[in-house]
Amino acid sequence: MEMFNPPHPGGILKDDVLPAMGLTVSEASVQIGVDRVTLSRFLNEKSSLSVSMALKLEGWLGQTHGGAAEVWLKMQLAYDLWHARQNKKAA
Repeated sequence: MEMFNPPHPGGILKDDVLPAMGLTVSEASVQIGVDRVTLSRFLNEKSSLSVSMALKLEGWLGQTHGGAAEVWLKMQLAYDLWHARQNKKAA
């Protein structure tokens, strides 16, 4: 079943994961191993999740704690597909 307007994975990381861990964007970027601007663009839904970033999240969060790269990539795919279908309907 397709989700209605699935969330961007960056929004989930920004709104749920970072606050639960008590981390700022700067602190998280250091821990993840990406520069702050790259992480900020992803968190603010200005960029899509790359396979490279998904693997970095997996290494940071761990597969058993919600960090499996496949989970994050499936979220990005659901987000992208939903928006592409909405754009197709509008055209």
